[in-house]
Amino acid sequence: MPPHCDTRDGPVVKAAKKALETGNLNYVLIWIPKESEKELKDVFARTLRARKAGKDAQEVADDWFFENTIRLHRAGEGAAYTGMKPAGLSEGPVVPRAEKAIETEDPKESIGFILKTVEDDLTHRFHHVMTKKKYDVNDVAAGREYIEAFIGWVVYSHHLYVNVTSGDSHGEQSAKNGGCGHH
Repeated sequence: MPPHCDTRDGPVVKAAKKALETGNLNYVLIWIPKESEKELKDVFARTLRARKAGKDAQEVADDWFFENTIRLHRAGEGAAYTGMKPAGLSEGPVVPRAEKAIETEDPKESIGFILKTVEDDLTHRFHHVMTKKKYDVNDVAAGREYIEAFIGWVVYSHHLYVNVTSGDSHGEQSAKNGGCGHH
């Protein structure tokens, strides 16, 4: 997945900003695992104290709070913390659609986009197999091209099905795939 949860304009930092604006840490506690609550509460309290020392101190304290929040969020996913990424990184075509679906409470556009993408990819892979299927048995190189296309269709189809039906939660997928925002 493209960068998202660890960006300066991602949902974790947005929640952290809301916590700082309101003084209510609950806005961001939902993004971290329960076992990290005490640590984040301590970081939050120190951040609030440091913010009173002036504009420069506030900016440094806020960034420290954001970075710690992202670190604890990523740890909860079983993913490494690699720093807070800048705002404005591409999230790809799916993340904005998925988030819009949540906001509008209508998943149709997001589902349609994903289904069309999968359909196009599977169709392309299938047609590739068909172009390689009729090869001369004495042309081993062409036969190997067919097998490569065959595997690209059959094994990919199987893996796609398993990924869709496995029922893994976000955290389990994240640990395998590098977490919220990274593959």
